[in-house]
Amino acid sequence: QVQLVESGGGLVQDGGSLRLSCAASGRTPSIYIISWFRQAPGKEREFVAGISQSGGTYYADSVKGRFTISRDNAKNTVYLQMNNLKPEDTAVYYCAADSRSWSIKVVTTVYDSWGQGTQVTVSS
Repeated sequence: QVQLVESGGGLVQDGGSLRLSCAASGRTPSIYIISWFRQAPGKEREFVAGISQSGGTYYADSVKGRFTISRDNAKNTVYLQMNNLKPEDTAVYYCAADSRSWSIKVVTTVYDSWGQGTQVTVSS
């Protein structure tokens, strides 16, 4: 299994930017699909973006064109660059690893490792 630690969250104004990092350790992180999810108060956890082992990406419609996911396998780190942030992006952001799939999945149940989460707050 792989261990994940998120960082980079914080408070930002409407239209601002943040970059989240997900540092992976343990069993060969580069072989995993890594995705970002988020959960706002009172809402279900939702898929944000994912990146495959080969660098293929997939985004939720709500963040397409504003967020960019990337990975640096040499550093075992996945990044989420978030631009033009909106108040509705406010949530706890989690990264997750999928060790079994060969394509990016948007459901939480296939992911077998999760980080502890990092809070992102966008003020209007």
